[in-house]
Amino acid sequence: MEELIERKKEKEEVNMMSPLTWAYIGDCVYELYVRQELVNKTNLKPHNLHIEAIKYVKASKQAEILNTIIYKLTEEEKEIVRRGRNAQNHHLPKNASVEEYMYSTAFEALIGYLYLSKQDKRLKEILNLIQVKPLD
Repeated sequence: MEELIERKKEKEEVNMMSPLTWAYIGDCVYELYVRQELVNKTNLKPHNLHIEAIKYVKASKQAEILNTIIYKLTEEEKEIVRRGRNAQNHHLPKNASVEEYMYSTAFEALIGYLYLSKQDKRLKEILNLIQVKPLD
């Protein structure tokens, strides 16, 4: 089956990218996943879908998610996380601690790396560990 969005880079090229590039793509992939899960599982109106999605995509929640799944990651994936966490990002977080922001960048880097390197089966396994549902 042809990809909806073509990923042209081979894994070797993806490995050479900046972890911040992985995080850039990972942010989008993860947010789309969260939005799709909410649409699939609820009948919320768009404004409420947005309110619920924000709860999952904020830095503190992404850091929390990474903490809960880290023990299920391979050594290669933990290395991707380490590189994402240590990436020199000069952005100052507004609504999160510096540590939460570093770990959310690491989480997004992992998601982006798996997506860009076409490891779709593993990406799906990791995303499925996240139980997306309306939070109180």
